[in-house]
Amino acid sequence: MLKVEDIMTTDIFTLMETDNLALARSVMDLARIRHIPVVKVDMSFIGLLTHRDILSATVSRLAELDNRTQEELDQGIPVKEIMNTNVRTVSRNVSLRDCAALLLKHKFGCLPVLEESKLVGIITEADFLNLTISLLDALNNPDNTSKHYFSKK
Repeated sequence: MLKVEDIMTTDIFTLMETDNLALARSVMDLARIRHIPVVKVDMSFIGLLTHRDILSATVSRLAELDNRTQEELDQGIPVKEIMNTNVRTVSRNVSLRDCAALLLKHKFGCLPVLEESKLVGIITEADFLNLTISLLDALNNPDNTSKHYFSKK
């Protein structure tokens, strides 16, 4: 049985609660991600910042702010002010089936993976899409079993 640890991402971008919105926006843009776990120095998980959170904290384009002004505003907003602290998490030993059902039922985009309150990974919709591609490739090309998209990251 496949488990969360089999496809979760372990090379994770994180933020501290004192980091600002400008940094969070830059990390998301550069890494092309939509979820950033917020941790303490010892990697204790304390919250999650999503692309949607950033959008809701951004001044509307209708206000006609230039990018420089928006950046200045973003630098004054600490991550702790907009992050989610009531976040569902999973352990690395949860079955992929149960994890997928949880994502689907609650319409979550990701689930942080914790081991004794420490962040050890994150599992996202993209991880499940990569698994789906790999399984479809295996079904369509049964002789080529060496190609795997869902190896640990």
